[in-house]
Amino acid sequence: MTTPTLFEDDAPRPLADRLRPQRLSDVLGQQHVLAPDAVLGRMVAQGRLASMILWGPAGCGKTTIARLLADATDLAFEPLSAVFAGVSDLRKVFERARERRALGQGTLLFVDEVHRFNRAQQDAFLPYVEDGTVILVGATTENPSFELNSALLSRCHVVVLKRLDEGALSQLLDRAEADAGRALPLDADARQTLIAMADGDGRYLLNMVEALFEQPAEESLDTAALMRLVQNRAPVYDKAQDGHFNLISALHKALRGSDCDAALYWLARMLTAGEDPSYVARRLVRFASEDVGLADPQALPQALAAWDAYDRLGSPEGELALAQAVIYLGTAPKSNAAYVALNESYRAAKEHGSLMPPAHILNAPTKLMRDLGYGAGYEYDHNAAEGFSGQDYFPEGMDRREFYRPPERGFEREVRKRLAYWARLRQEKQGSTGEGRG
Repeated sequence: MTTPTLFEDDAPRPLADRLRPQRLSDVLGQQHVLAPDAVLGRMVAQGRLASMILWGPAGCGKTTIARLLADATDLAFEPLSAVFAGVSDLRKVFERARERRALGQGTLLFVDEVHRFNRAQQDAFLPYVEDGTVILVGATTENPSFELNSALLSRCHVVVLKRLDEGALSQLLDRAEADAGRALPLDADARQTLIAMADGDGRYLLNMVEALFEQPAEESLDTAALMRLVQNRAPVYDKAQDGHFNLISALHKALRGSDCDAALYWLARMLTAGEDPSYVARRLVRFASEDVGLADPQALPQALAAWDAYDRLGSPEGELALAQAVIYLGTAPKSNAAYVALNESYRAAKEHGSLMPPAHILNAPTKLMRDLGYGAGYEYDHNAAEGFSGQDYFPEGMDRREFYRPPERGFEREVRKRLAYWARLRQEKQGSTGEGRG
């Protein structure tokens, strides 16, 4: 760690640094882990920290919490950034930690962006974490399940931090105004817009506040003036990581729940963040089969047409076709009967192996095959009075199974009636000929 020089205390410091909490009780928005009965609160009360991974969005206080945990438990604080540090830097930290341990003091090693270390670098922590040379506190914005190796994860608590909500961000604005000794030059609506623009990131909010305090105090900005002054922030979204999967999951679940308004919101969130519209279109096609199916046979053509329209029109014109498909799928009757039927038929195919089709439904193009009984007794359904022979098409050695069970919703209500009609005819015909196998 570097020691501050004589003149550093007098150097200008960013607002975010000046307002950095000095006690854990001052940290905003993370009471679910810092309260006395919560995981970190209990550790501090006992005076013993376990190694942990702080997982949360940017600007939620990960670095601050790590530093305050060290202060609260009398541990030396060793900060590293995985963006800049390598194995040699780790070795130096471990050596200093050993020296402190010999003198009776522990070390909290804080690694920011810990997910950026490769597997070998992550493995380098293991012996020092296991023998207590360091208490590791890693910080990451990415899902640890995917970005950290299992050996390291098994030795650490994963502590999930939340994006700062409106209340926490509002308190942060109050603290900034108290530090400046004056109110922000914003009307009430502009103040709410500023909070919304921060998108849960306290550091980003304070950076915007610092720019606003440079404005003349007598001028009160409305929302339009605020937007001109402060650049609009791009939503937090990584197309290859958690944001990508979380938002497509939200879109899918909203559609399944027949909430087309929420689905349109998640669609807009993805598109404004730069998601590939073709990926969204592909997922809508999947949804049409998985969650609507034959409850509305037009769902799949609608989804495919939207994909085709987007490919022909491009952005932004083609995005309207995606919105139309979202509305259609969100308001369509829902059925996963085809999805369930396919999965059950897969299981049955694996259970029963390579059973041959019954001989009567096999073609017999040669004399040998006719002599073996191929095609013998086959009834041509179109020749039956009802256009339905009622013969059994399952393999010998396997009882009849029902995979497809349509609900009484949408078009599948009619399909259900047909299946019931054919089941009754099959039972009557097979009962009269003695062909039924159950």
